[in-house]
Amino acid sequence: MATLPDLDAHTHDHVLLGAAHDENARRTRWVVALTAVMMVGEIVAGYFTGSMALLADGFHMATHAGALSVAALAYAYAKRNARNPAYSFGTGKVGDLAGFASAMALGLIAVGIGVESVTRLLQPINVAFGEATWVAVVGLAVNVVSAVLLSGGHDHSHHHGHDHGHHHHGHAAHTGDNNLRSAYLHVLADALTSVLAITALLAGRYLGWVWMDPVMGIVGAIVIARWSWGLMRDTAEVLLDRTDEHVAEEVRELVEEPGDARIADLHVWRVGPEAQAAIVSIVAARGVTSDMIRARLAPVHELAHLTVECR
Repeated sequence: MATLPDLDAHTHDHVLLGAAHDENARRTRWVVALTAVMMVGEIVAGYFTGSMALLADGFHMATHAGALSVAALAYAYAKRNARNPAYSFGTGKVGDLAGFASAMALGLIAVGIGVESVTRLLQPINVAFGEATWVAVVGLAVNVVSAVLLSGGHDHSHHHGHDHGHHHHGHAAHTGDNNLRSAYLHVLADALTSVLAITALLAGRYLGWVWMDPVMGIVGAIVIARWSWGLMRDTAEVLLDRTDEHVAEEVRELVEEPGDARIADLHVWRVGPEAQAAIVSIVAARGVTSDMIRARLAPVHELAHLTVECR
């Protein structure tokens, strides 16, 4: 009876979470707590003072608190089920699913702000400029602290470094932690509305430009809608397994450059914040083995899961 090779040497787990997964989860939980405290404080203060401005901002912040909570829960779920065999490629894309949901929520918030701003532009209401300004200043301070917390783990550059001399030509899909990115954009959206509100309220109080408040609301809605669309587009590409062209190009170059193999079929897709999977089907000259192809592709550090088929 033939002796089989050691199976353990050819198996691996599918834990494809980002390297900063735990740190990003901790940062997100802190921001959820800050947002929740600010939300409760505004709603309670609004109730006892009778200020609609405070109540409105409190409930507006509640929507962001809900979206940030989704991000925190996504981190917890992804880690808890990272080794669950029911998920063929692990839970690295849970954050992208949460990011897509948050992008939709952000878009709805933008629509709500836009509709309310247009309504107020057509039908102006009395605004308590002094009280509302202080609310906006406190809200901005909370958002600045939250942004600082999240920016420590937010990947702004999205560049990769390689040792094998191949050039990058751009990404088809976003390569950072889209769950953290969604939380970051919610905080930025709140900060933007606070800055615009402060500008408008000061203009209304000292210059009498009452129309400035709804106009700034419309500007904020447009900017937030653009952020929402960008996040929705990037997360949808990941969820639909869009090919990462720069990794696919590297795979083609490394496999075909020696001239003894040609790729017949290639699939490259993202399975985690810093991980790609690839299925490479090749037609090769006699003597070329799958182990040789794997060795050629070893420098592509994004490939966390590789399947090679030689014909």
